[in-house]
Amino acid sequence: MAGTAKFVMESDEVEALVQKCGGTVLDLLASLTKSAKMLARPTISKFHVGAVGLSSDGRIFIGVNLEFPGLPLHHSVHAEQFLITNAVINGATKIEYIAVSSIPCGHCRQFLQEIRGASEIKILVTTEAEEVTYKPLSYLLPHQFGPDDLLEKEAPLLLEAPSNELVWAPRNGTDGAEEELRDAAVEAANRSHAPYTGCPSGVALRDSRGRVFTGSYSESAAYSPSLGPLHAAIVAYVARGSGGYEEIDAVALVEKEDAVVRQESTVRLLIQAISPQCDFRVFRCRKSAKIHSHSD
Repeated sequence: MAGTAKFVMESDEVEALVQKCGGTVLDLLASLTKSAKMLARPTISKFHVGAVGLSSDGRIFIGVNLEFPGLPLHHSVHAEQFLITNAVINGATKIEYIAVSSIPCGHCRQFLQEIRGASEIKILVTTEAEEVTYKPLSYLLPHQFGPDDLLEKEAPLLLEAPSNELVWAPRNGTDGAEEELRDAAVEAANRSHAPYTGCPSGVALRDSRGRVFTGSYSESAAYSPSLGPLHAAIVAYVARGSGGYEEIDAVALVEKEDAVVRQESTVRLLIQAISPQCDFRVFRCRKSAKIHSHSD
């Protein structure tokens, strides 16, 4: 894939590669799925999936499937979920085309519904394509159930800026390293797409080299395809070309004090499976309005 295992290609890189290889950018998307598959980590099923997406600003995002030894398959990250989370992390606001190495499962078709105008996203399944013909997501999921059924029309969706307004109530007894990880997790929680439960959450993880990666909880209108905050942080970790999960040495989870849906037990379960020696801490935050009312 363009010589290196890259999960994001900037628009100028994309243009240069199209000129070098010939054809169109949509031909390029299709050609990249085979090499994207090789980056997958399906340790249980051994079934590799690669997804390649083109954003409205001309960037290309890569997605692959991840499975975690010792955990049921429903803890997996699907390639399309990886792709969209990768786009979220890098500030993309719209995905227009996706080429995928295998037909998207119902789980992924549903997860994509959280993007505004999802039915118009053009999809190509390269294993079925005799020619490069992209079809709208509505072709794969003609009778959608999604945000329009549960939310107000103007509610921010995935790839759009939410307004969770979580803040940390200052306390004594935390060191600088802990504060850095906690503050990064607060920022991730504020980017969380959690309109159905009103329980945003975020994770920041640190590896043995001191690098920090963050992930935000992303809900689905169908609930089950929702992607947890640690899963999203692991997407960021893998997308930066990181090695094994055992290099993760600290994880901070931030969620609301009064959350009716809590991530702690699920995050702890995944951490124990992939990096049991990891230091795990949980921080409860409040909405900024509540903090202000206490200081009045």
